[in-house]
Amino acid sequence: MAEKQFRDAIREAMVEEMRKDDSIIIMGEEVAEYNGAYKVTQGMYDEFGGKRVIDTPISELGFAGIGVGAAMNGLRPIIEFMTFNFAVVGLDQIINNAAKIRYMSGGQISIPIVFRGPNASAGQLGATHSVAFESMYAHLPGLKVMYPSEPYDAKGMLKTAIRDNDPVIFLESEQMYGMKQEVPDEEYTIPLGVGKIKREGSDVTIVAHGKMYHIAQQAAKELAKDGIEAEIIDPRSMKPFDFKMVIESIKKTNRCVIVDESHPFAGMASEIGFIIQRDAFDYLDAPVQRVTIPDAPAPFAKNLFDLWLPDAKQVIDAVKTVTYRN
Repeated sequence: MAEKQFRDAIREAMVEEMRKDDSIIIMGEEVAEYNGAYKVTQGMYDEFGGKRVIDTPISELGFAGIGVGAAMNGLRPIIEFMTFNFAVVGLDQIINNAAKIRYMSGGQISIPIVFRGPNASAGQLGATHSVAFESMYAHLPGLKVMYPSEPYDAKGMLKTAIRDNDPVIFLESEQMYGMKQEVPDEEYTIPLGVGKIKREGSDVTIVAHGKMYHIAQQAAKELAKDGIEAEIIDPRSMKPFDFKMVIESIKKTNRCVIVDESHPFAGMASEIGFIIQRDAFDYLDAPVQRVTIPDAPAPFAKNLFDLWLPDAKQVIDAVKTVTYRN
């Protein structure tokens, strides 16, 4: 085990897979000679050359489409978006081609492609750079969606995504690229659709992913001082989603708070909350609560942005609502 940054864990997953499989390529803006906008692809151009680590124009629709075509013809592309806010420009290729070609071809054509890059807010970058897109991609049949919260998970999950024969949306948080955690050097993978209980507790289940997972951990530490032990589930995959793990936890805690960086209307918390009330209604001693960003674009001013983004206090307040500790 060695302590590695989130960006290093992602790079290791790609490098290790590319060394074993010559069909894997990576494309995107500044991924080659500049070593990536966030230095995720540092050194990959030097090792694999310009035919496998490919700089593209600033044209998400264009290089997303090239990636889909390459996947149809036997390659396994990794498409890096500088941010998923820019991926909206290439959305037609993702949702109308990558997601649907297997279905429309009657299963004759696979699309083994990974679309990866930073998602959601990253500090004061304004409204057009701060959207969490996981619920949008999870809404669409044909796409698998993964969202690691820690370096260890990032490496094992990305290996799984690269090996998958269907398109995978792999979401990362820009604010986590410098995060450090011990990551094994040896081979390991983390299955798609398998969550993890990352904190045991008996009083409330908190479901949180991405950087909201770390907000939930902060809240849990404070809640413990008041005698409230929160169980934290990191789903890791948005689709497929490990609802079984969440339901089993609620059978023990009888309460649930969902922390989600999406907007409240039709976000991930909405779907998770629906499944919980459908499958675990008899086990709930309080209504499911959710903590989300407001139904408003991200403000630029720091004081307003800090109010806009969910924080530990909001999670604590939600937990105390369901545990009747207010």
